[in-house]
Amino acid sequence: MKILFIGNSHTYMNDMPELTRRMIEDATGDSCEVFMLAYSSRSLKWHIEEEYFSERFNILHGKYDYCVIQEQAHPMTDESDTIKYTTKIVELCKKVNTVPVIFETWAEKAKPENQTEMNRRYRALAERLGVLLAPIGEVWSNVLGAGNIELYFRDGEHASAIGDFLIAMVLTKTITGKLPDEKFCTALDFTVPLEFQPVKEDTSEEEIILDSRIVSIIRENVQKVFGNKV
Repeated sequence: MKILFIGNSHTYMNDMPELTRRMIEDATGDSCEVFMLAYSSRSLKWHIEEEYFSERFNILHGKYDYCVIQEQAHPMTDESDTIKYTTKIVELCKKVNTVPVIFETWAEKAKPENQTEMNRRYRALAERLGVLLAPIGEVWSNVLGAGNIELYFRDGEHASAIGDFLIAMVLTKTITGKLPDEKFCTALDFTVPLEFQPVKEDTSEEEIILDSRIVSIIRENVQKVFGNKV
């Protein structure tokens, strides 16, 4: 399996595509490769208007099975732009039988009220285009209400390593219909070099502990949103 990720820092934080690859391989037993076109603070409009030829080449000639499409989130772009530029990417994908996956984002920590609009917008977009939806924002808001789990990086916008663990699990479920084994999840190495994160002044390492409680809460809420057991 080959997957292309298109987005911005919400895609590349904590090497999320690589984490997704590892989860998919554990869930399916099959090999998976991941590739990424992600640039800080960029919208899908920028991807198409400024980087169209690299996007086009990668989609048409990369022989990808899936393409994960992540729009700018904080702030959200105009809905008309999201529809327009997501449609352009989806059309390229469909030319080569690559399955598009809409990446539903999460609201800022200080603005949880924005989640309802994000959910509506991305569900409507996925239905309009007839493509898969990764309901990340829905699972995210449910987990926030389920226990003391810090999904946010310290800026209150990006995902912490645990937030990206949640994202990778939702993407794994969306793409494969399966979830990785709980023992695999609790054994993951989550020592994250902060120099790869947006705040540059701290280059120490942050050790993230994924205990069985966190893994269970995230798995249960993924299952709840998808409406079935794994």
